[in-house]
Amino acid sequence: MPQPPTLKTAEIFASIQGEGLRLGEATLFIRLSGCNLDCSFCDTRFALKGGVTQTTTEILEKTLYLCRSFPAEWVCITGGEPLCQDISNLVKTLKDRGLKIQVETNGTLYRTLAVDWYTVSPKPPEYFFKPEYVEQAREIKFVVSSELEFSVLKKARADFPLKTPIFLQPQSNLKWSRDKAWTLYKQGMKEGLKNLRLGCQLHKIYGIR
Repeated sequence: MPQPPTLKTAEIFASIQGEGLRLGEATLFIRLSGCNLDCSFCDTRFALKGGVTQTTTEILEKTLYLCRSFPAEWVCITGGEPLCQDISNLVKTLKDRGLKIQVETNGTLYRTLAVDWYTVSPKPPEYFFKPEYVEQAREIKFVVSSELEFSVLKKARADFPLKTPIFLQPQSNLKWSRDKAWTLYKQGMKEGLKNLRLGCQLHKIYGIR
């Protein structure tokens, strides 16, 4: 008898989307364990390894339980790097319940999935992303770390359609990173980069999960 599909999860919780175009929207988060990168500025290092093995049914039940007291239309599957695992069954199960799906990815991996929203956040040093995301990404997000250079933003603006916003996301809302984001933003304005935006981590400003 075939075993039900399982995923390693770090946490499942309800909050608001604290970053990007969906800023402030009620969202149910499914954070998966594991990542194919090890960024020095990662703020969810607890999700890089380990995790609890759960079936898709168990994850769905926990998500729907949260939805009873926190009626969100969106589920964000994040990590770690969620595409290190096969989330196709989870995506289908959540969609069958009428939920909208956002996937946050570093862009180095790609799976054919019926999701509503890809947030692609390329990481240093290469800032590589799979070409499938050029048309499928709804937003691009760069963590403004010490490694981020203006040339990376210029290349991304050339690679992605102008309709796709590029967010400058300060590293953990730190002042030096906010200052650098503002400097990069002003340079982008001077050089004619379109649809470049400043970001923040709203959930950290509000002191919520």
